[in-house]
Amino acid sequence: MTNHLTAWDDREESVAANGVAKRAIPGAGVSLVRVVVPAGVAAPRHSHDHEQFVQVVSGSGTLETEQGRKPFTTGSVFHFPAGTWHAATFETETVLIETNLSTQG
Repeated sequence: MTNHLTAWDDREESVAANGVAKRAIPGAGVSLVRVVVPAGVAAPRHSHDHEQFVQVVSGSGTLETEQGRKPFTTGSVFHFPAGTWHAATFETETVLIETNLSTQG
């Protein structure tokens, strides 16, 4: 049964070698992921086979896309259609909320 109310701290956390920590809430055709990125981390150029929205809850850095390099900060929102490449550098510890939409319709 799906919990209708949950807390990020109640979700299992995975931590990558670079210190990026993720907690996910899966749904039907969508997932919500809380990502904590340490200062100084760089996400190399990549893309996804799904559409993605990312809200910057706190922190700052630089986003790079085919549209150029742009600074981001708390309150910024990214939108990446499926297959859109992007990269980022994180100047400060940054908390992101990703909404990942399934490619299945």
